[in-house]
Amino acid sequence: MKHCVKLLAVLALCFGSTVHAGSATATKNPIVLVHGLFGFDSILGIDYFYGVPNALSRDGARVFVTSVSAANSSEVRGEQLRQEIQEILAITGAKKVNLIGHSHGAPTSRYVASVSPELVASVTSVGGVNWGSPVADAVRGVIPEGSFSEAVVSAVANAFVDTIEFLSGSASLPTNSLKALESLSTAGTLAFNQRYPEGVPSYYCGQGRELESNGVYYYSWSGSNPYTNVFDAVDPFMEITSWVISGPNDGLVSSCSSRLGRVLNDRYDMNHLDEINQTFGITHLFEVDPKSVYVNHAKRLKNMGL
Repeated sequence: MKHCVKLLAVLALCFGSTVHAGSATATKNPIVLVHGLFGFDSILGIDYFYGVPNALSRDGARVFVTSVSAANSSEVRGEQLRQEIQEILAITGAKKVNLIGHSHGAPTSRYVASVSPELVASVTSVGGVNWGSPVADAVRGVIPEGSFSEAVVSAVANAFVDTIEFLSGSASLPTNSLKALESLSTAGTLAFNQRYPEGVPSYYCGQGRELESNGVYYYSWSGSNPYTNVFDAVDPFMEITSWVISGPNDGLVSSCSSRLGRVLNDRYDMNHLDEINQTFGITHLFEVDPKSVYVNHAKRLKNMGL
């Protein structure tokens, strides 16, 4: 019921905002934004996808921001997302949705499209962990499985996640930081790809199919610059985590790992948080506004009849 109230509120906002707006982003199917690890829909009025829902709805899109576990396996998060999609379809009368998932939101969305393709028109991965993250591998490597340190780290991470979910009004969602870590590791992601292969390139750094046999369209885009703005306090941390990743990357995910379906661009001057217009819109001064990337993609989906 909690999620349904949230969805109704967003729906009312979107319908209300389109009365005097254009229709450039008015896709046939609603757009559903899916957050990543440690993510949320909004906290204290601050969107995870900072300013993106308003940018999309201003030009006519029906936009929903879902809330799944901030830390758990891709399958657990995927099942939560599938339930929310069913609520969205029941409310709007639409037949399918366009999923846009950031980071861990990408495999979360892919899961739903694989097990219930009748619910999904398209999946777009933004900085998605589609071939694993060396950062997750590094964290897993320094925490021996079954050790006391693993239990301590897990407890601290779960407490942090529970705080995020409490502040975002999602305290009832289950938390399992170790399962999230395993899902984002290279080994965990490759195993996930075996079970849910749609849109995944046949080789690392390749390009997947835009339209899969399940009838779902797949797209991806990402950044490749960990440090983009000296005024963003998070950028130094993105720079440090980028040191364990080989090749171009956004600070947490390599450009090659982010590839899924039709690759729109994997070389934006953006880091992992710039991709969702964080922190508070402080991004690269000379790169395209992240919000406009979402708007242009919505226009693409509309033009394709999606």
